[in-house]
Amino acid sequence: MVEPSPGAPSENTHDEYSVSIRDLLEVLQRHVWMIILVMVVFTGVVVGVDLGRTPTYEATIKIMVGQRQKDPGQLGSDAQGLQQLTGTMAEVVDTRPVALGVIDRLNLGISADDLLAKLSAEQVPETQLIEVYYQDENPERAAEIVNTVGAVFSDKVSRMSPSANAITTATVWEAAEVPGSPTSPNTLRDGLLALVLGSILGVGFAFLAKQLDPRWRSPEEVEQAFRIPILGVIPEFKAPKDRKG
Repeated sequence: MVEPSPGAPSENTHDEYSVSIRDLLEVLQRHVWMIILVMVVFTGVVVGVDLGRTPTYEATIKIMVGQRQKDPGQLGSDAQGLQQLTGTMAEVVDTRPVALGVIDRLNLGISADDLLAKLSAEQVPETQLIEVYYQDENPERAAEIVNTVGAVFSDKVSRMSPSANAITTATVWEAAEVPGSPTSPNTLRDGLLALVLGSILGVGFAFLAKQLDPRWRSPEEVEQAFRIPILGVIPEFKAPKDRKG
């Protein structure tokens, strides 16, 4: 008598796996219209919300941070030291003094907090460049404000009291252009993501409907429920109606 090895899959395991795959396909086939309906509704809602939102445009500038050395032999001319200085300067760009200077220069009717909420800045890794972003519903205004941020920031840095060894400089290396397309909402991306999530929700609802359905739809389901073999199945039939002569 040959005994199966402990690691080899048994015949019962293979049958259970086959039944599970068959049940999965039956559930998907039985509730295919529910899955499609959930996908269409979910995607339609997301796309509809995106189309109802006001587009937001983002303008960007790049600022170069440097130093004019009085003594070229000092450590301030080292590249690593300049990169560390750039990281510090990036934290200064989106602060209230800069925001108030921009508001005063452009006569904007907003508060500094409102401007800072749409303004962000970060250092380009391992460089002396700072990227500054500003988002606005008006593309021309977004470019104008972020360019003014660069100008105000450069002026404030130039007016800083120079140290004994070096003078810090901040120059707008690349000015912003008027953005031609909005950054948000991205209707195509959101629609595709909603389609995937909608399909997942639809499959989930299909299996939930199967769990809530108390009816047995096949002899195999009865065998799995009671753990006993089925000896026979009585076919469904309709009794003939009485005919009156």
